Amino acid sequence: MNWIEIKSLVERAQVGDRAAYGELVERFQPTVYAVAMTRLRNPTEAQELTQEVFLHGMMKLPQLRDAQCFPGWLRQITVRMAINRLTRRGPVQKAEPEMLENAEAAGVGPLEALVKAEQAAELYRGLDRLKPIDRATLMAFYIRGRSLKQMSREFETPIGTIKRRLHIARLRLRKAMERGTKFKSRRREPACV
Repeated sequence: MNWIEIKSLVERAQVGDRAAYGELVERFQPTVYAVAMTRLRNPTEAQELTQEVFLHGMMKLPQLRDAQCFPGWLRQITVRMAINRLTRRGPVQKAEPEMLENAEAAGVGPLEALVKAEQAAELYRGLDRLKPIDRATLMAFYIRGRSLKQMSREFETPIGTIKRRLHIARLRLRKAMERGTKFKSRRREPACV
């Protein structure tokens, strides 16, 4: 199957041709399975993930803008779903019952939650001290999870410029947060008697 046939199948599948999507599944199933197997290292998990990838791909296919990007797009879906599967389930290990009884409870305790809340508040105060373009760039990438391509379209700016803005905005945020920390520590110093 050549690229012209693949592009034609993708375009037909995008408008609802299930037979065309079935041919794409047959063509790309070994590749998706190989990527899943590389990530998961478990044949059963890789087979399940392969099925999930093609179901997800069928639902999201109309969103694919360029039919020629289908193989890379499908591979990216596979990688992301494999990572999600690994992080949600975590490594499976056998443990003795005595060891489980003595283990600390998982989860965030009140102290950790308080520390994280304070760190988040300090971060947002630092962001508030930045110029609007720096703040918008950092928020788009780190808070809203936008990709460089999405940001390039959103800001109507080349990807190289977005990368430079991110770098400069991170440096400015670090300086803003350092200034904020120095200011707070000066306010807390006790007055000399």
